Amino acid sequence: MRLPPEGARWFVRLRWIASGLVFTIAALGSITGVLPDARPHLLVGAAMLVYNTVFWRLQQTWGATQQSVDRHIGAQMLCDIVALSGLLYVSDLPRNPFVFFYVLPMIIAGMYLRGWAPFAFGLLVTLLLGSVIGLEHLGWLPRFPMHFSPEPVVPLAGTYLLTLFVAISSTLWITLYFAVSIRRYVDRAHEEIRQKEKMVGIGQLVAGIGHEIANPLDGVQNCLRRIAEHVKDDSHLTDYVWMMQEALDRIEKTTKRVQSFARPRGVAIQDASVNKAVEATLQLIRSRRADRITFRTELGDVPPVRGDAYTLQEVLFNLLMNAISAMPRGGTLTVRTYRLNRDDDATGQVAIEVGDTGTGIPRGNLERVFEPFYTTRAASGGTGLGLALCRLLIAEMDGRIEVHSTLNVGTTFTVVLKQADIRTGQKHR
Repeated sequence: MRLPPEGARWFVRLRWIASGLVFTIAALGSITGVLPDARPHLLVGAAMLVYNTVFWRLQQTWGATQQSVDRHIGAQMLCDIVALSGLLYVSDLPRNPFVFFYVLPMIIAGMYLRGWAPFAFGLLVTLLLGSVIGLEHLGWLPRFPMHFSPEPVVPLAGTYLLTLFVAISSTLWITLYFAVSIRRYVDRAHEEIRQKEKMVGIGQLVAGIGHEIANPLDGVQNCLRRIAEHVKDDSHLTDYVWMMQEALDRIEKTTKRVQSFARPRGVAIQDASVNKAVEATLQLIRSRRADRITFRTELGDVPPVRGDAYTLQEVLFNLLMNAISAMPRGGTLTVRTYRLNRDDDATGQVAIEVGDTGTGIPRGNLERVFEPFYTTRAASGGTGLGLALCRLLIAEMDGRIEVHSTLNVGTTFTVVLKQADIRTGQKHR
């Protein structure tokens, strides 16, 4: 989830207030004698007004695309970090309690910027902080001590300065880590919600389509039964009618499955044999797509799983067809079944692997393959719904589906389901 572009404008408005506070504090410090010379602070405040005016003018004409927003926020943060470092440097940085204001740009960077940009700003702040403290201690930079009392200001010990640097820099990096982690968690949660919203819409759509198919389908089946009664004496016509009836039964079964898709639980959970589901699906696949494809099966001695046999065959059929499509020049399609636990563990899991030696999936697309409507085979009729539906159906059976891929080597999808409890027949939670 991207934070709204308004954030870049909000920073500009907030900076007007920050600039006013700089002038106010500099004036109060000069009046009270805490700041012997307030001119450096006024100079930094004036610089803040100048670059904030530039940002304000730029935002009058900019196009609020995500790229331009990131660029503007990054530029503003860079200027703010430099300005904050300048203010702290001319305000006796090692003794200045406002040094922890460095936490603010770390939070902003972690929440608004992507990739390595937040960590680049964290490194910049750490280097600036360490450089000012170190160079002041060595006497290579002039010091600007603040006078909170009439007593002379004593230079701080090197051990204290090192401890201060470690404390502040570690605080900054911990803050940055948590800000980035929270933002990534929110991104994942938002993506999951978005996918669920898509799937709900798809479910409602296909349920409506299934309903429209079911009504005329009933009429066709009734007519076919009437025809069958009048062609009993013709064996050829009887065979044709039987094949038509079988095809209509498959359509009806699929239609009911589509209609149940929109319901929270359209899968009938019961004990199902993984190996039988694999063999039945492979038999159908081999009869259709045997050219230039070598099939390898490694079916282990696995227990039944808690699931729906028909749904499991649907998922396997989709995965196998995708594997075949990924090998247009031929290759090896491997299907394995095995246990993920010890033989004496009654609460284990069973895995089904479908692997190919095809073109593979780029790493950047692995997280998107289960996204509805995302497909790399649009030209050949791919809709981008197959894997999204597979993940939803497997989730309904309280399982999971994983993918691993290497470009020009192949892809492996792994379906993991909970094994059936032979003793009680109940699904483990």
